[in-house]
Amino acid sequence: MSKNLIITLCLLLVAALGIGLLVYLDRDDDTAVAEGSARPTAPGASPEDQPTAPADVLVRENSRYLDQVEDARVTVVEFLDFECEACRAQYPVMERIREDYDGRINMVIRYFPLPGHHNSGPSAAAVEAAAQQDALDEMYQRMFETQASWGESREDQSEVFVGFAEDLGLDMDEFVETMEAAETQQRVQADFDDGVALGVQGTPTIYVNGRLAPSMPSHEVLSAMIDAELE
Repeated sequence: MSKNLIITLCLLLVAALGIGLLVYLDRDDDTAVAEGSARPTAPGASPEDQPTAPADVLVRENSRYLDQVEDARVTVVEFLDFECEACRAQYPVMERIREDYDGRINMVIRYFPLPGHHNSGPSAAAVEAAAQQDALDEMYQRMFETQASWGESREDQSEVFVGFAEDLGLDMDEFVETMEAAETQQRVQADFDDGVALGVQGTPTIYVNGRLAPSMPSHEVLSAMIDAELE
């Protein structure tokens, strides 16, 4: 074999290895968790094998319940962002779960406004302000049902949220004062900080009795997790 042929073969081998490395790195970039996507379940682990999140961090005394049942054996917790499109896609599943398990489970929401969403913080503050007037469920639903009209805007949509409160018949002076209060911002931030402490990386992130659900769980997956806890 000639010296030139050996050199040519070596160069071809190096080129092939380089192309393979680029393909591998590109695949890793494509499969990385994007900002705003749900935190995935650990590879190869079923929800039953997941470690249970600390109950005292997962649900605080001031956490917001969409549904609260005395002596409920199951508590579903969702860390969410009202401007997150994935959360809006998950919303019908969560509403169906609430309907199917009405009177049997607790449903808790935790605020997790993502930095990349300009109105995630104001929308969370608006929901918290509504919750302080016993209109949590109504404002929660209104946010997701209208997200397409105000989400992804670079402009502050607080006036839109004030309009929602007016439609719901809330005390407007109290609503605006609460929405803009530093205490409300701190309340939202406290939820976010708890999520970070639990390892939440994006939204929606859902727990069933402290067990992390797979990313964007279907109704069937969540039902199976809940049924396993109810047995």
